[in-house]
Amino acid sequence: MAAHDPVEHKYVYDFAEGNKDLKDLLGGKGANLAEMTNLGLPVPPGFTITTEACKAYLTTGREPDGLAAQIEAHLESLEREMGRRLGDPDDPLLVSVRSGAKFSMPGMMETVLNVGLNDRSVVGLSNQAGGNDRFAWDSYRRLIQMFGKTVCEVPGEEFEHALDEIKRAKGTHNDLDLDADDLRGLVDAYKQIFAKHTGREFPQEPREQLDLAIRAVFDSWNAERAVLYRRQERIPADLGTAVNVVTMVFGNLGPDSGTGVAFTRDPGSGAQGIYGDYLANAQGEDVVAGIRNTVPLQELEQLDKTSYDQLLGIMARLEEHYKDLCDIEFTIERGKLWMLQTRVGKRTAAAAFVIAGQLVDEGLIDLDEALHRVNGAQLAQLMFPRFQLDHEFEPVAKGIGASPGAASGKVVFTSARAVELAAEGESVILVRRETNPDDLNGMIAAQGILTSRGGKTSHAAVVARGMGKTCVSGADELEVNVPAKKFTVGDHVVNEGDVVSIDGTTGKVYLGEVPVMPSEVVQYFEGELDPETIDDALVRAVHRIMTHADAARRLRVRTNADTGADAARARRFGAEGIGLCRTEHMFLGDRRELVERLILASGEREREDALAALLPLQRADFIEIFREMDGLPVTVRLIDPPLHEFLPPLEQLAVNVAVAQERGEDVAKEEALLAAVRRMHEENPMLGLRGVRLGLVIPGLFAMQVRAIAEAAVAVVRDGGTACPEIMVPLVGAVQELETVRAEAERIIAEVVGDSGVEVLIGTMIEVPRAALTAGQIAEAAEFFSFGTNDLTQMGWGFSRDDVEGAFFWRYLELGIFGISPFESIDTDGVGRLIRIAAEEGRAARPGLKLGVCGEHGGDPDSVHFFHEVGLDYVSCSPFRVPVARLEAGRAAITTTGSDSR
Repeated sequence: MAAHDPVEHKYVYDFAEGNKDLKDLLGGKGANLAEMTNLGLPVPPGFTITTEACKAYLTTGREPDGLAAQIEAHLESLEREMGRRLGDPDDPLLVSVRSGAKFSMPGMMETVLNVGLNDRSVVGLSNQAGGNDRFAWDSYRRLIQMFGKTVCEVPGEEFEHALDEIKRAKGTHNDLDLDADDLRGLVDAYKQIFAKHTGREFPQEPREQLDLAIRAVFDSWNAERAVLYRRQERIPADLGTAVNVVTMVFGNLGPDSGTGVAFTRDPGSGAQGIYGDYLANAQGEDVVAGIRNTVPLQELEQLDKTSYDQLLGIMARLEEHYKDLCDIEFTIERGKLWMLQTRVGKRTAAAAFVIAGQLVDEGLIDLDEALHRVNGAQLAQLMFPRFQLDHEFEPVAKGIGASPGAASGKVVFTSARAVELAAEGESVILVRRETNPDDLNGMIAAQGILTSRGGKTSHAAVVARGMGKTCVSGADELEVNVPAKKFTVGDHVVNEGDVVSIDGTTGKVYLGEVPVMPSEVVQYFEGELDPETIDDALVRAVHRIMTHADAARRLRVRTNADTGADAARARRFGAEGIGLCRTEHMFLGDRRELVERLILASGEREREDALAALLPLQRADFIEIFREMDGLPVTVRLIDPPLHEFLPPLEQLAVNVAVAQERGEDVAKEEALLAAVRRMHEENPMLGLRGVRLGLVIPGLFAMQVRAIAEAAVAVVRDGGTACPEIMVPLVGAVQELETVRAEAERIIAEVVGDSGVEVLIGTMIEVPRAALTAGQIAEAAEFFSFGTNDLTQMGWGFSRDDVEGAFFWRYLELGIFGISPFESIDTDGVGRLIRIAAEEGRAARPGLKLGVCGEHGGDPDSVHFFHEVGLDYVSCSPFRVPVARLEAGRAAITTTGSDSR
């Protein structure tokens, strides 16, 4: 790198100049190396090039002015401190060049070791090591290999092939059996590989090696694997990486040297103890690459008790200092312990909760901080059963993990068969191309749902998540043949009755039964495990943190539930009411015939008769739900979807009628039904006759539902219970729509309620962008708003949620247009702004306006934080996500303090 103009910005920091709080500037690795240096721990001297330098380089394609001069000055200072010069032929200083972003991205970016070695300094390195030629030539071949692959994009497998050839010629599988002459020959082979792919000799100038390695680390920030990892972990793309230049210490100097990793607690379970691996006579990449088998860290005590005892003391000191599980990398060079890295360690979901609870007990953190150390995504992982993959199970297909969990069962292709087998005590997996509302009974009966079409917001996915059912959707490798009762995938044919297993977390599909482990966390939420008596660290930790979250949160948490069973489960999971009771599911099954009568009614009398037949059924539904939610609010959404969804599909019905006519059968009823379906058919039904529009066009429909709700509430109260109904009018876009429905509803409620003391609130869903933008007007006629974020997202973006996920969302995610689907996590800039406007203008018009959300986002961890910030009163989500929302609402309430839980 050529020198430029005088320094304007400080781009390089010695380790002694930084600290652990400078991760934005120095990256996680650099900040923690600085912190350990300032703690007086044995850290090899070095310096850090900042993330600002990286960002400037990536923006302009060249290093920023002044960087080269700063690197030179810090290198000279390092050489003075060590008493050696970089690449000196007689007594060389060697350095490693390592990446280090703010957030840990293990293995995603580049590292180059042994920078400074060349044909002359390799001899000096041997002399430093007391004439250890083997060590010196081994270090040189590692440099050429890492430099070639990392800096010059030489295929790594060619170096591996050359190493394998040397070992074969030597008659060994172990690289430790290679002597100095073997490794000298390997260096020559590596040089030839390097020259063949780069068109130049391996660089002999040490400073050129250093500069090119630094640039390679900068460039690796935008390497494909790093970009994919950031998307997966939702790490911002504009942070850049720091570069750490560290004096080399050598674990491959002989049996009194080695390298290892250590954790201050078990990152898998959170249990306290000594966890880690050690590899004698090795450098760090040997541990990662698995070239040789490591030994448990405890064995270091027999190999080098002095270093072992020192390491345990440092581990205890670091954990107390960082107040968290620490992940440590270390090297022992001829009996001298060196600390190469520490960071707050990644851990499983179970370990996160257990460790947070332990640290509270030890007085290192308080309960607020413990709440920050865990998150809803981790809790959700703990709630689903999981496969016990002790043996090799190869998946035959992979779809979208739409609803987490693990399920095995006999394949069935119809809901009726699912219900039939489940009633016989069989576990079943319902397999469909895609599901529809008619499949609900089968979905309830099944252990899991597998579809060949759809995505995370398809019908199967949304309903499965609501029920806590495992679901894999969009497994397009499956050829599903429902009439033949089979599906094929590759060379495999799976018939009805065959057993399959599906993993709703990974999306993998297995043939046969894979053992399943139940979730003790769900057993706790169901009240089956008592945290005060059970000897289970995880359950106790979850209970403790959830109790604190409930005490801290401002947002209330309701549930989306359509049945008494769902309502009861949600209450056990901590729901404080129902935020969305859909009524469309109440018109399916045996009641479909009554809906057909309503649609086919030729006059007012027939229509009234159909509605009168539906009224007691609806009333019974609401009585059951009000009883389960005794004393808690229940928001009932009046019928929302287009009526033709309750009729047979047009194409199927037309074929059936044509076939029957051909046979000469009496099809008068079917012809009338077909005419009705054709009359009601819409090209864009989600934007057509549905919601409030349906209630205004079909006389008596909403009136019947309002009457059923009011009569149910009165019945519950007269039986000694308490009912708190809230009637929600869907798809309102203009205040006049709501006023018209409200006038009729108030008349019916006054007639039914009388002096029973029942109070019924009337409000609306805000799911049409116009409703959000005219919320001040609509609030004049509404006592509450509930944001239907599924439709609001669909209409705000102009997306059909049933189509776009499989069609092009994968490409949007790949290009970085989306960090995550807007149907999974609320789009705070666009859809979120509509919510903010509606909340502010609605409350300005009606200060006591109750605000909630009932879309899928109500159980999404990030979205819950946004809803807290906007000032909503509650979120509503599926029963299974209620604990997640409770936890995140607590975290949102104290999010202004505490640590980043990433």
